[in-house]
Amino acid sequence: MTSSEIWDRATAQRYDDPEDPMFTAAVLDPTVDLLATLAGDGRALELAIGTGRVGVPLLERGVPVTGIELSEAMLAQLRTKVDAAALPVTVGDMATTRVEGEFTLVYPVYNTISNLLTQDEQVECFRNAARHLCPGGRFVVELSVPPLRSLPPGQDAVPFDVSDRHLGFDTFELVTQHLVSHHFTRESSSEGVRYRRSAGRFRYAWPAELDLMARIAGLDLEARYADWDRTLFTDDSTKHVSVWRKP
Repeated sequence: MTSSEIWDRATAQRYDDPEDPMFTAAVLDPTVDLLATLAGDGRALELAIGTGRVGVPLLERGVPVTGIELSEAMLAQLRTKVDAAALPVTVGDMATTRVEGEFTLVYPVYNTISNLLTQDEQVECFRNAARHLCPGGRFVVELSVPPLRSLPPGQDAVPFDVSDRHLGFDTFELVTQHLVSHHFTRESSSEGVRYRRSAGRFRYAWPAELDLMARIAGLDLEARYADWDRTLFTDDSTKHVSVWRKP
């Protein structure tokens, strides 16, 4: 078992939020477009597939998708959308769990690799991806670039969302490369308005560190984009979509 937090039933039931921009066509369409292109005529394996935010529409595009998921509660939400015959999922962690067959594409999206809280576990995730790839197959990771340039001396918090419905900010532990994402979410009910607090711990990593992990796993960097639409990655990019290829 890795150090990843296991999402409970309440969190899983809230995950598919139609008001979350991550579920809009503007975000999903370019994501699925690039993944389908990289998968080609082969199979795709999604690490930490969750409720199928990306895996289900990729399957609908005609790409055979298999998943690995640590949280049985998240998997239960996925099963309300598609059955196991159409989209098989193995319960386990993304660093060590093995499924049968080879894939042309392996991917975790939306900062998922940062759920692994140690460098060793993240390295093992790259190795696990490489084990599943056929020759010429690709490993794709979507990950935020740590906004440490926004931290003046003595400050350890950076806001990432300030809106009427949600306040989110990250606090950083620079020595361990850990961050904690704090969320205060406005909710309405028959009893009135209340705010729900939640937090999650993650390990951030720089693009260059991931490139070294890829080399350890025998993968070569093929491309790095600022987003799924393949825009140019620059010094000012807030995240990256990186593609490594197995020789």
